[in-house]
Formats: sequence, C-alpha cells, structure tokens
Amino acid sequence: MAQRIIIKIGSQVLCTEDGQLNEAVLSGLVDQVSALVSGGWQVLLVSSGAVAAGSGLIEKTGSQINDPVTRRQVLAATGQVRLMEIYQSLFRPHAIPVAQVLTCKTDFQTRNHYLNMRSCIEALLGNGIIPIVNENDVVTVTELMFTDNDELAALLAAMVNANLLCLLSNVAAVYDRLPDSQQAEPIPVWDDQHHQIEEIVEHGTSVLGRGGMHSKLAIARKCARLGTEVVIANGAEADILEKIVAGDAVGTRFPAQPGTSPAKRWLASADSYARGYVVVNPGAAAALLDSSRLTSLLPVGIVKAKGKFKRGDVIQIRDMEGNTLGCGRARFDQKQVRSMLGQQGHKPVIHYDYLYTMD
Repeated sequence: MAQRIIIKIGSQVLCTEDGQLNEAVLSGLVDQVSALVSGGWQVLLVSSGAVAAGSGLIEKTGSQINDPVTRRQVLAATGQVRLMEIYQSLFRPHAIPVAQVLTCKTDFQTRNHYLNMRSCIEALLGNGIIPIVNENDVVTVTELMFTDNDELAALLAAMVNANLLCLLSNVAAVYDRLPDSQQAEPIPVWDDQHHQIEEIVEHGTSVLGRGGMHSKLAIARKCARLGTEVVIANGAEADILEKIVAGDAVGTRFPAQPGTSPAKRWLASADSYARGYVVVNPGAAAALLDSSRLTSLLPVGIVKAKGKFKRGDVIQIRDMEGNTLGCGRARFDQKQVRSMLGQQGHKPVIHYDYLYTMD
C-alpha cells in the first residue's frame, strides 16, 4: 500500500499579514506536493484560506455585511470557489487532479457517516486524486466547529490510517519553554516522559486561526498515539515537505505509537458525541487504564449509568471523581445496563475491541 501523508496548511502560512491569500506561498507548496505524488505518496490536503480568498472578492464588490456570522459564511462560500480554482490552476501543469471535500464535525459523529466519508476519500486517493478538505464554514456554527483545521487533519489521518501528518504553521517547531524566553530551544522529538505541555506553552489563539500551540500539541500527541507520525513545522521554510519526508531535523516530530484498530480510531473522534456515560468503581478504572492488560468493561465494575443511549451508541466512561477515562460502543441500551449494575456473570457492556481510553 502506498505511503499516505496528510498536509495541513494553516491560515498563518497561506495568508499575508493583512489577511489576503498569499498565492506565491501556495504555489510553492503545490510544487512540493506534486513532487511527493511523483515519489509515490498519496496526499490529502487540509487547507485553510477560503475566508481569506473570499475577503478579497467581497471587498471588490463593496458589499457591507455587519453580522459577523453571516459575513464569515459569505466569505467562506465565495472564497472556497476561488480557492479551489487556484488549486486547480496550480496542480494542472503537474497533471494532478484535485477534488473538494467540505466537512462538518457531525460527519464524524455516527459510524455510518464516518464510513461513507472514508469510502469517498479512499476512492479519491486510490485513483490518484488529491482531496482538498476544509471545514464547511457555510453551515457550521460554534458548537459544531472543529477546534481548528489541526483537529480536522488529525481526524482524517486516523480515518485513512495515514503514515504521516504535517501541521504547517508559522512556527519552526515546538520550543522547550515559552517562546519569548531567550533560552528557548526547539524540541526535535517530543517525549511525553520528558516534556509537559503546561510548562512550555500558554493557552491562546493566533490572529488568523482559532487554535493555538496548546491545542496543536494536544492534537499531535493524540494522533501519534493512534499510529500516525506527526511533524509540526514552518510551512514557509524552503522545501519543508521534502525535508520532513526525508527525515531531516526540521520542526518537532511526534513518533507514531503501535497501530490502532480502525474502530478505536473512530472512537477517538466520536468521544464528544457520546449519548451518555457510565461511572466505574476504582478497580474497574485501574484495570481499564492498565496498558499491560486487554480489558473489557463488565457490569460488575459499573456503579452508575446516565443518559439515553441505545445498543451501538458511543458512551463515555468516567471514574467516581467525574474524570473521563475513555469511551466505547455500548453493547446494551441504558435500561439493560442499569439492570446489570454491579453484577457478575454478564457479557461486557463495552468490549475491548470497541473501547478507547484517553491519555
């Protein structure tokens, strides 16, 4: 099977300081992507820039849209067309076809939606077509938005079992302390045993994007845990993609951990859509979090079940202090689970094959 790479191009890379689309930078990245395709890689792009592309068009018309939500929707709707036109024109000399894929967070909510989208993207990749994916800003509202396109890229990496995820932004790497410190040094390879997120980054967002380094780090760690290597690097650096693929010392790498099953990768993206939750006793919590054991969740370890969920729905697993330990696909509905609380001799409420635990 061909090597697969997800490349997320952030708004800080694609846009100028005044928020306009930087077509020169985009052209250079397209040339690099085309070289990867020639080298046998299957490439999926997650591209920001639609709102920036739309802002230039709207300004030319002299239109005035005061409502911020409506304005963003209009900019996205008009800008997405222009952005795809630019991508098509840049990839055309390389004889590489592209396809537009617009998605919402709800597309990852149910197993059927998830599998339908995966089938489409797999078909595009398998036929030498580059999917260019972006959030559908025309229809999404705050509670349905991805944290940012880093989150979307990581979800897609898990969906198609990508070998490598490149998060390209305007920073060269993750640094070992706050970036305004003169002693700050780039971290070449992230290690959870030696690096703590709270010690080296502050919460916050960029001017053009919704996310920040804190969010980027959390997403990169989770994606690596699911089996995809991640690199955070500066998208404006010359030949950055060639350097990353070659294994050069650029950016910060998050080594992939042993592969995770497709079902668990889906569950990792479906946690926020849980239909309910169960509370487990300390013994069950310890067993579930013990990485040396393959543990299913049995009724005997459950002390409470909340929510209205059916067989096959995703439910969260919480400890008695309210901490979320993971999630899984329920084998029984909530009435059946409540009737079995604390009892032995029953089948698992969540089988290990359909159970995902957090860090």
